[in-house]
Amino acid sequence: MNVFLILLVLALVASSCGFHKYVWFISIGYGAAIALIGIGLLVMFGGSLTVGPALQCALFVVYGCRLAGYLLYREAKTAYNRRMQGEVKSNEGVPLVGKVGIWMSASLLYVLQTSPVLFRLADASGTDVFCMVGLLVSVAGLALETTADLQKNRAKKANPKRFVDTGLFRLVRCPNYFGEMVFWTGVFISGLSVYANAVQWICALLGYLGIIYVMFGGARRLEIRQDKNYGDNPEYQRYKSTTPIMIPFVPLYSVKEHTWLVA
Repeated sequence: MNVFLILLVLALVASSCGFHKYVWFISIGYGAAIALIGIGLLVMFGGSLTVGPALQCALFVVYGCRLAGYLLYREAKTAYNRRMQGEVKSNEGVPLVGKVGIWMSASLLYVLQTSPVLFRLADASGTDVFCMVGLLVSVAGLALETTADLQKNRAKKANPKRFVDTGLFRLVRCPNYFGEMVFWTGVFISGLSVYANAVQWICALLGYLGIIYVMFGGARRLEIRQDKNYGDNPEYQRYKSTTPIMIPFVPLYSVKEHTWLVA
């Protein structure tokens, strides 16, 4: 419990940048929190680390730094900020209690997402098959997410006014969100051999299902924005009706009408 609380404090510190800009709680602050949690685990369990958990902690650091760095770069782009104006909630009109609520709940989610690795380290379970399989799945997810971001940047540079339907975007409309889900699927899998009681199962499931929910909410938000920007384009309508929105080869083409998702 003490280690869990320490990780929560680290997540709160890292994501507190959201008080400067509301959406940073769940964007730049998200990446920074996962990186800091990875560093915290490496420091607190440094004397008992085996190869698998050490690599998982290092992967958290790489994942978080890549995400936060990419989002900071994107924030600095004038064209991106202009394009997103009015699409995301600004600080204006968001009460302090609302900011504190999202700050605390988001930070708790970040700790829950990483809890499978914490449980393995706390139990001194070392490296086993589940750990290595989960690690490989997470690496694949990170590679997918990174590739999708690079491909989207390249496509938008070439044609800023067109929706992206090249590279991984031929298979799925949100390959970066899909990569994110694969990453955390790997983390959840890695703990299947160490969840020792109902509390640990609940923590791991809440973290995993929580980020899946957030990703589908992000896909809904993106779909609404793209419909607004490209809805009159027959090519976009054809692309949308034939390309799954979240998972390749799974015929789910729209989540726009699912108002229970975060938007």
